[in-house]
Amino acid sequence: MVKPKKYLGQHFLKDKNIAKKIVDALGKADMTCVLEVGAGTGVLTEFLLKKQLDIYVIEIDSESVVFLSKKFPELENRIFEKDFLKFDFSFFNNEIAVIGNFPYNISTQIVFKIIENKDIVTKAVGMFQKEVAERIAAKPGNKTYGILSVLTQAFYDTEYLFTVSENVFYPPPKVKSGVVRLTRKNNYKLACDEKLFAQIIKTSFNQRRKIMRNSLKSIMSNFDIEDEILKCRPEQLGVEDFIRLTNLIFNEIKNQKG
Repeated sequence: MVKPKKYLGQHFLKDKNIAKKIVDALGKADMTCVLEVGAGTGVLTEFLLKKQLDIYVIEIDSESVVFLSKKFPELENRIFEKDFLKFDFSFFNNEIAVIGNFPYNISTQIVFKIIENKDIVTKAVGMFQKEVAERIAAKPGNKTYGILSVLTQAFYDTEYLFTVSENVFYPPPKVKSGVVRLTRKNNYKLACDEKLFAQIIKTSFNQRRKIMRNSLKSIMSNFDIEDEILKCRPEQLGVEDFIRLTNLIFNEIKNQKG
């Protein structure tokens, strides 16, 4: 059996009912190809293979890779011994779904990697530390609503599905987990400059107690915009508000440049 490694943040799920529930959360995916991240001992892999989908696995732990190769010979040449955060999604010719019991130490980075590859990833189902799962799905006005919430919800419909006890893992983590489903929006191309959009979100939430006019001084140093939206704090604004604000600032920057 594979020994869980602390430096990789490994906590192996041992409850098969939970594993089946996570895999079933993919629903009727629009695509046939699924990439599992951090398969560990293959508890999700087993149920994915029953779905008769085109399964690929990415796993950074060489011991797990050897174990998975022996346990699932049908995955020959479909197990990548790689770091997901460095994986090149151009390997896939078609759209895919991503699924996994994500290592908690890099789970936020995994979400940003999915967003980065939103043209390919149409759906994702993942198990996260509960606090991170709640942040992904948080709505405006909630104290957990922040950078991760807005950037994810700009491109994906997010659903917090269910909470998982720490007792169903080996070794048990010190926190509860939450399972989230991301379904790419039909209109996931934003009606604004996406780089500026991300910059505005990160800058404003890094000073979340300030109103937008004050938190965005570094971006708006050369001009002044009169708009009620700038009197709000970032956690009061939804995705559409941030898109509108991005366009206001973008047009002002453009005018400044002449």
